[in-house]
Amino acid sequence: MQQIELQTTPADHRIAQLAAAAIALSLVDAAIPLPLPGVKPGLANIVTLLVLYRFGFAAAAWVTGLRIVAGSLLLGHFLSPGFFLSLSGGICSLFMLALVCRLPQQWFGPVSLSVFAAFAHICGQLLIARLWLIPHDGVFMLAPVFFAAALFFGIINGLIVARLLGELPPEEAQHA
Repeated sequence: MQQIELQTTPADHRIAQLAAAAIALSLVDAAIPLPLPGVKPGLANIVTLLVLYRFGFAAAAWVTGLRIVAGSLLLGHFLSPGFFLSLSGGICSLFMLALVCRLPQQWFGPVSLSVFAAFAHICGQLLIARLWLIPHDGVFMLAPVFFAAALFFGIINGLIVARLLGELPPEEAQHA
C-alpha cells in the first residue's frame, strides 16, 4: 500500500489555529439564545477580519471556508438549509470584503469593513432564502430587522477588531 504524506507549512498551521478559533466562536454564536431566528452576533467574523488585516484575503477566505464546513459538521447542519444559508452569507461577505478592502484605509477601517461584510452576509442569506426556501417576496419583509441587526453587530464586531488590531503587533501582511 502506498502511503501519502502531506507537507504542511507554518502558514498552514496558523490558518488551522485561526480557523479553530473561528469555529469555537461560531459554536458560541449558536449557543446564544436570541429572540429572532437567524439573528446572530457573528463572533467568528471577528477572526475573519483580523486574519484579513494581518495575513491577507486568501488566509481570510480559508478561515471562513473551514469555519463554515467544520462548524456545520459540529452542529449537525452539514448540507442542511442552514449550511447553505451560512455558505451563501460567507461567500457574499468574502466577495464584499475583497471589494471594500481596496478602498482608502483612512476612510474605511475595521468598523466599516465589518458593517459591509455583515450586510453582504444578510443579503446572501435572504437571496438564498427567497430563491430556495421561501419562494415568495414576503421574505424581504424581514429585511429591515436583519439589516438593523447587521448594522448593530457589524459595528460591535468592527470595534472589537479595531481594538485588537491596536493591541497586536504587526505581522507580515496588513489589510491585503
